[in-house]
Amino acid sequence: MYYVNRKQIETILAQIPDITTGLRTVAASWDGNTLTGLIQERCLHLAIEVVTDVGSCLIDGFIMRDAGSYEDIISIIHEEKVLGKSEIYERLIELVALRKPLVQDYFAWEREALHPLTPVLSEVLEQFAVEVGNYLDQELGSGVTL
Repeated sequence: MYYVNRKQIETILAQIPDITTGLRTVAASWDGNTLTGLIQERCLHLAIEVVTDVGSCLIDGFIMRDAGSYEDIISIIHEEKVLGKSEIYERLIELVALRKPLVQDYFAWEREALHPLTPVLSEVLEQFAVEVGNYLDQELGSGVTL
C-alpha cells in the first residue's frame, strides 16, 4: 500500500498558475531592467521547487528509488512514467540544472538577459501538472483536483 499525500501535491501544484503568470508577463514585457530580471529569477526558482517537491512526494509515496540530485528526481519520475512526453522531461532537466546558479551563484546570474526557458516554461509546468494528475489517477484512482 502506498501513502501518497495528494493534498500536499495539490497544494504545491496550485502554485503553478501564479508562476506561469509571472513567466508570461516577464517574457511578454522583457525590458532587461533589474526588477524584471529579479521577477524572472524568482519565477524560475519557484518552478524548480514545485517540480522537485512534487517529484519528491511521488518518489516517497510510491517508494521509487532514491534520488541523488535534483536532476535525478526528474529522471526517476520520467522512468516511472509520470512524465509521458520526453519534451517535458528534457525541459524539466534544463530547469532543475538552474537551481545552483539561481540559489548559490545568484551574484553571477545574468539579470539583464531573458533566459531561454522563460517564454516556454509556462506550458511545460501546466503539462507537468496534468501529467502528475493523470499518473495519480492511474495509480490510485480518480479523486485529485489539480
